[in-house]
Amino acid sequence: MADRIYLDHAATTPVLPEAAAAIARACESWANPSSAHAEGRAARAEMESARRRIAAALGWSGTPIFTSGATEAIEIAMRRAKAGARIVSAIEHPAVLRSAPEARQIAVRPDGTLDLADLDAALEGAEGSLVAVQSVNNETGVIHPIAEIAARVKAAGGLLLADCAQSAAKLPLPEADFIAVAAHKLGGPPGIGALLARDEARLEAVGGQEGGHRPGTAALPMIMGFAAAVEADHRWYDGAGRLRDKLDRGIAEAGGEIVAGAAPRIATIASYRMPGVPAAAQMMQFDLAGIAVSAGSACSSGSLKTSHVMTALDMDEAVAREVIRVSFGPQTRESDIDALLREWRGLFARRRAA
Repeated sequence: MADRIYLDHAATTPVLPEAAAAIARACESWANPSSAHAEGRAARAEMESARRRIAAALGWSGTPIFTSGATEAIEIAMRRAKAGARIVSAIEHPAVLRSAPEARQIAVRPDGTLDLADLDAALEGAEGSLVAVQSVNNETGVIHPIAEIAARVKAAGGLLLADCAQSAAKLPLPEADFIAVAAHKLGGPPGIGALLARDEARLEAVGGQEGGHRPGTAALPMIMGFAAAVEADHRWYDGAGRLRDKLDRGIAEAGGEIVAGAAPRIATIASYRMPGVPAAAQMMQFDLAGIAVSAGSACSSGSLKTSHVMTALDMDEAVAREVIRVSFGPQTRESDIDALLREWRGLFARRRAA
């Protein structure tokens, strides 16, 4: 499938060569890091070295707690943070919403940005709450003002959980109490991630591995791949904005709509509406043309349900069902954007003619 064009990096990014090599080396000889024998102690030393390397590469001064991915990291923080009420934005990843179904939701403006006045209202009388806000929305790419949010949460005596699955290794980590990251979003292997905790004492421990925060044998080969991916050269991101701007212009000129186009967005994620054409039909046609895109979050797009993010932006359901997501990675080239625009224009013209 080498001739296909992959534009779904927000769902997962192919494993980087340096990460794959680190995994292979670790698989040649490894032992359970919890074992007391010499092999186990050597594995433990490797794991702790990887923990320090990941923290250093991400610029994090706290403790990375290894998890199976961002979803588990989010669940640990949401369920076990020593805080009062849970407050979440209405456009959080489904993992957050599932973890706290009764949480107070922060409203979102039609431009994709959070209503900070509503955050203030949620915090009033709810001191000591845990607030969960994405650093970058996984569907629109909107970058949220985490520093400003953190200041408001701190003033209310609360804790902040920032989901940085889409921004880690691309943007600096925000000042938050807890941060969720996933290796497979930045070129590492699937099945490994971390909850970065500023102070582990703010989490209820349940026993087991990782300082008592989760059970199970540590996946050392995946951890080593995670460390290698974080330390890899991510300067490709510097050129992603130019590609996204070109796609924005092309879609707008062809009669499409850019979702949240006026808000600050990460360079690697964008959502577009093709008026009158369902996203499912778009995805099928692009797939037949050899181009992979998505609709909504990868964790829920298979269900073909209307995106909760789009409806939170006050979109009509029919309109929301016409939105696809395009996301870039280190392999994305300008020729890929050109190919997508050709297919987009052709599909839209055929649908309008019909």
